Amino acid sequence: MASGLVKEVLPPVLGSTAEPPPLFDGTTRLYISYTCPYAQRVWATRNIKGLQDKIQLVPIDLQNRPDWYKEKLYPPNKVPSLEHNNEVQGESLNLIKYIDSHFEGPSLFPHDPAKKEFAEELMSSSDSFNSAVFSSFKGDENKAYAAFDFVETALSKFEDGPFFLGHQFSLVDITYAPFLERFQHFLLDVKNYDLTAGRPKLAAFIEEVYKMEPYKQTRRDPKEYIGILRKMFLE
Repeated sequence: MASGLVKEVLPPVLGSTAEPPPLFDGTTRLYISYTCPYAQRVWATRNIKGLQDKIQLVPIDLQNRPDWYKEKLYPPNKVPSLEHNNEVQGESLNLIKYIDSHFEGPSLFPHDPAKKEFAEELMSSSDSFNSAVFSSFKGDENKAYAAFDFVETALSKFEDGPFFLGHQFSLVDITYAPFLERFQHFLLDVKNYDLTAGRPKLAAFIEEVYKMEPYKQTRRDPKEYIGILRKMFLE
């Protein structure tokens, strides 16, 4: 596993009155929100590859965004985005692949053709998985149950470890973990539903991911996640 065990002091969140960092000065910066699951994917990738000293975190207040972020840096005005080599890129799945292939640290994508194909398939299915669970919060709960069964089945393909590709922790795990984390806390709090019940592979996966120090550093108080999802879906 990576050298990503540095205990990092997290920088303060930048709101509308904050001055921008010295943009395009050669520093590599990852713009995130501490509570956004898409941003957490990229933040976790950075940490697991041990790149805390190579990629600077810049947290943005999504409820009170500074104008310079959209006007001078990233017109889509979303997080995550990555400032690297005087260019800015976005979209979390693209960014985790980019960081994995363009920076040092252990490879997080398989070389084995069968595992590579399975990894691509799972990553491309992640939006459908998330949409099914999110839509169930206001509608058909069976969609969520089927989505979690899909994950349980995927985790059963390789028997040599707790992760999607077996013993190898990969970008696939990073793709799903931030969302599963939020779904677990929200459903337990709001519906008293344990998504790991009857799904031993999913339970083992979540347990192992939560143990990983580089990932642990990207986690927030579950109450924050629950509060955000309550506001989005129940108020």
